[in-house]
Amino acid sequence: MPLYLTEADVASLFEPAEAVPIIEESFRRLAAGQVVNQPRLRLPLDGGTLALMAAVDRGLGFAGTKTYSAIQDNAAFVVVLFDAERGECVGVIEANTLGQLRTGAASGVAAKYLARAGAKRLGIIGCGFQAETQVACIRAAVPTLEHVVAYCRTEARLKDFCARVGAEAAESNRDAAAECDVVVTATTSKDPVLRGDWLKPGALVCAMGANHLSRRELDDTVLERASFVCCDSREQARRESGDLIEPVAHGVLDWLEVYELQDVVAGEVRGRASEDDIVVFKSNGLAAWDVAIGAAALERARERGTGRMV
Repeated sequence: MPLYLTEADVASLFEPAEAVPIIEESFRRLAAGQVVNQPRLRLPLDGGTLALMAAVDRGLGFAGTKTYSAIQDNAAFVVVLFDAERGECVGVIEANTLGQLRTGAASGVAAKYLARAGAKRLGIIGCGFQAETQVACIRAAVPTLEHVVAYCRTEARLKDFCARVGAEAAESNRDAAAECDVVVTATTSKDPVLRGDWLKPGALVCAMGANHLSRRELDDTVLERASFVCCDSREQARRESGDLIEPVAHGVLDWLEVYELQDVVAGEVRGRASEDDIVVFKSNGLAAWDVAIGAAALERARERGTGRMV
């Protein structure tokens, strides 16, 4: 029988920092060819979408799917895991918290490998449900960070977010990006929220909020100034990453210049070549990460007697 884990169960199993090495190892298995990842498929719902994504991780011995509905301000996520050898369903996991953890951890991995040495200042644009784990995981991955500055359009939300994560409130997008060594965009904006001329030399940009053809967080100048651009999956980025698709269409970027983070983690590709390079990581979110963090959740839940059999 599968083990069922609720959002509360998952939250009790992890500190955000603990997700970083789990996703780092997922990238290593991706680079080694041990993972088959199916990019996201979106089906129309009245007023929203139903998204489907899947992966087989032979290194872990698990296969799984992530399904979620998103209608206006409501979203529900579930990960279903199978034993890859026996084919048995072994876990059903409510996956909003799980998604926050794995997405934040992916940015943490990017920062570990691509941030300039001695990075001290993190800026984040957007204070929604993904933002807090972005800060926590990047802090864990880059222990030299000393300051966090944040901005979002809603003053009350910004104040609350800064109090929770120990950040300084910025007065504008620009103030949350300028002079920062790592800049995260965590929005659902249709129009760019980060402009390339705001970035100081050596900045790493982790763009994780927009994963749709019609949405962009970065203007073309970000890509023009970038010495190295990578994503989590070129196949998936070519389907849904407006932040890369439009610059390619404009002649600013070529897909041959877009690498995958897994190859940086595996040491097959050099990312940052100098301390002054501007580097971009475009994160869309992979089912491979959901399988990896879901498998870890199952293991911890079994050890601690968390969840219920269904």
